[in-house]
Amino acid sequence: MAEHPFRLLKSEVLFRGRAFAIRRDVLLTPDGRETRFEIVEHHGSVILLPLDEAGNLLFVRQYRHAAGEMLLELPAGSLDEGESPEACAARELREETGYAARKLEKVGEFFLAPGYSTEKMSVFIARELYAAPLQADADEFLDLVRLPLEEALRAAENGEIPDAKSLAALYLARGRLMA
Repeated sequence: MAEHPFRLLKSEVLFRGRAFAIRRDVLLTPDGRETRFEIVEHHGSVILLPLDEAGNLLFVRQYRHAAGEMLLELPAGSLDEGESPEACAARELREETGYAARKLEKVGEFFLAPGYSTEKMSVFIARELYAAPLQADADEFLDLVRLPLEEALRAAENGEIPDAKSLAALYLARGRLMA
């Protein structure tokens, strides 16, 4: 981690929820002022690009209450405390699509919203899929959608996939998916 000219003066947890916590940090800036940041603490997450034998990407369509609408997204989920991204990816793939992968390739990672969140997402391509369902989370109601790779990329470019993590994952994996 690179050095930075800010100094943490105080940190307090304001809220602790099921998926994240919120803390307030007070920092000393390089010019000697104090400033406050509210930060969402998150264990991290994964996003998957499951590719079936016919060259389709598997998406899920689900209701997202914060957005107030049904969204088309790549399968994704949060790491449990102490869980590795690889184990989380294997579990989430089974929970959200009903498939497991014989090949799981990590293609990159990114911070979801580094201005206010610690959440780092790991991106995986899942290949050689086979049926191996796990029970979905109790609050998830997902519809599986298969899109040919070219159609999925066109949908992303046309604004039909308004989910930032899905767009970032498609961008990161595009070269490997098309190879």
